[in-house]
Amino acid sequence: MSTISVRLPDSLHSMAKALASQDNASMNQFIACAVAEKVSALATESYLRERAERASADKFLSALEAVPAHKPDEFDRI
Repeated sequence: MSTISVRLPDSLHSMAKALASQDNASMNQFIACAVAEKVSALATESYLRERAERASADKFLSALEAVPAHKPDEFDRI
């Protein structure tokens, strides 16, 4: 495990401290979770971009053709 030192503006530190307290978490846990959420979001974005680059419109349309036609239920209509 690594140790880092982070400089935060006082206002951000106060808000983070209050939110961590509301969540019954330490500042360390709160910041670790915040970093994990950001890493996850960026990794997902990268993954989806890579998948999109490999996408094929022809394969997509072919897959759609395999889906049977279905009239929406009443509660699905606007």
